[in-house]
Amino acid sequence: MIEARRLHILRAVADHRTVTAAAAALYLTPSAVSQQLTALEQETGHRLVERGAKGVRLTPAGEILLAHTHVVLAQLERAEAELAAYGSGEAGTVTVAAFATGIAEVVAPALARLARTSPGIRLRVQDAEGDASLPMVLDRQVDVAVAVEYRGAPSADDPRLTHLALYAEPFDAVVPVRHRLADAPVVPLGELAKDPWIGPYPGNPCHDVVVLACESAGFQPRLEHSSDDFRAVVALASADAGVALVPRSALHGTDLTGVVVRPVDGEAPTRRVFAAVRRGAEEHPLIRPVLDALRRAARP
Repeated sequence: MIEARRLHILRAVADHRTVTAAAAALYLTPSAVSQQLTALEQETGHRLVERGAKGVRLTPAGEILLAHTHVVLAQLERAEAELAAYGSGEAGTVTVAAFATGIAEVVAPALARLARTSPGIRLRVQDAEGDASLPMVLDRQVDVAVAVEYRGAPSADDPRLTHLALYAEPFDAVVPVRHRLADAPVVPLGELAKDPWIGPYPGNPCHDVVVLACESAGFQPRLEHSSDDFRAVVALASADAGVALVPRSALHGTDLTGVVVRPVDGEAPTRRVFAAVRRGAEEHPLIRPVLDALRRAARP
């Protein structure tokens, strides 16, 4: 009989590529993870992982078991959801990981809505960039992620997750008031090819959006200054340190003294925001109202 907790460990190792990283995500020791993998191999009668200089990879037998693991764990999530519904499940805590503007745009309004409509549900909110929040859901550190599409992100049909689209927003060009394009009604990105740029660090999903937009305009942005805080990005632009692309919601409440904000000429770069839960958990009586509140907050 295969134990479900060992399937969790197998998936964590597949996701994180090393025993050490999987152990950290699961709050276990590396030796405990190795022991559980060995026990799983004994249960199945197959070698499931191979260790190499670059980490751990699954064997063909391991890949077969991983495909079944996604189905089994999703079904266990559904079982927990139905049992919670049977027992009413109207009170409890749901943990949500979201990036800063996602918290401001949808998580905080959803929290306020739940206080009125589902007072027994308590949200615990953690600030996490979109590329960090999805692994936190998969590792069961949080229940819900509010994340942004990015290169390498799990797709909408990923068997481990259920996605709920929330909103999409354009990036606007932010340039100093003394910039040569400050009076233009729209900003062609190609005209900024020789400017110094200010933007998020590599790894931040918004970094990918900015770089891809500039590449589509025919150039590689020269990133002189880096910050994941868009208030800092705007402040640097106001000091004439460079130009930037900033998501429109990140400009709400930001001091725009010293800069002008203009739409991008042509098709604007866009970030698409979604909520994600472990597949099968979307019908849990605590999680379902949270997803509904997030959806309503995103589309008032």
